[in-house]
Amino acid sequence: MARKKLETLTEQMFYVLLALRQERHGYGIMQAITALTKGRVNIGAGTLYALLERFEGEKLIVLTRVEDKRKYYQLTPEGDRTLREEYRRIRQQAADMEAVLREEEGT
Repeated sequence: MARKKLETLTEQMFYVLLALRQERHGYGIMQAITALTKGRVNIGAGTLYALLERFEGEKLIVLTRVEDKRKYYQLTPEGDRTLREEYRRIRQQAADMEAVLREEEGT
């Protein structure tokens, strides 16, 4: 069975979309991710711009403006839907793990 495009997101993909719930330019996205994750997740410029191009092509984000050579992007409704689906998937994984741990501990 063929996998749907962006059925699951990598951690970096997830955080780029999460950062774009607010309009930001590339460097602002990297700063927001670093701040949100307290430095646990860092995205290099090459990776970021490849993801932005892909997300724009998939209509998950939209270019909102260009100012002083900076391109600003924001999440689209489709991007928000994708982000929320991934959040639900992650929560379900965590719930499954908790169930297994409870069963192993006999509680």
